[in-house]
Amino acid sequence: METVIRLMEEKDIPLVQNVASTSWKATYKEIIPERVQRNFINMAYSDEMMQRRMKASFLYVAETSNEIVGFANFSRVKEKGEVELSAIYLLPKAQGKGIGSALLAKGIHELKDATELFINVEENNELGKSFYIAKGFQVHSTFDEELDGHTLKTVRMIKEIHRI
Repeated sequence: METVIRLMEEKDIPLVQNVASTSWKATYKEIIPERVQRNFINMAYSDEMMQRRMKASFLYVAETSNEIVGFANFSRVKEKGEVELSAIYLLPKAQGKGIGSALLAKGIHELKDATELFINVEENNELGKSFYIAKGFQVHSTFDEELDGHTLKTVRMIKEIHRI
């Protein structure tokens, strides 16, 4: 079963919204209250926000058997070569199959001027932290942030990108 990694198209918006919602529910069910999750997904992945994301950043989807099973959202390269990976989500059934690795590799490959990639991960998201550590990210800092009245314990992780 081959997975294709490609730029997101407008027709993919509902499918990406489904991946985001499904992934959040599975990942954060014991970490973030359901109401907070729902409010965040409705705001951050609304049709309008998805249109903005497509214009202001790079969104790649992973498609297996004509089904979108994951996506990754990379910022544009900033002045000092920094790129933020603001989201990388997979349907639970697609995890552990190399799809997240392929999405990450695609973003790194395409963003040629990037020298540093960073991501913020909820401290209790052990699966996410393990994935990023395995991909060469290192913990840079931790901080608290508010999300709809809920305090998140956030870990900022950074990966240096070295080009040959």
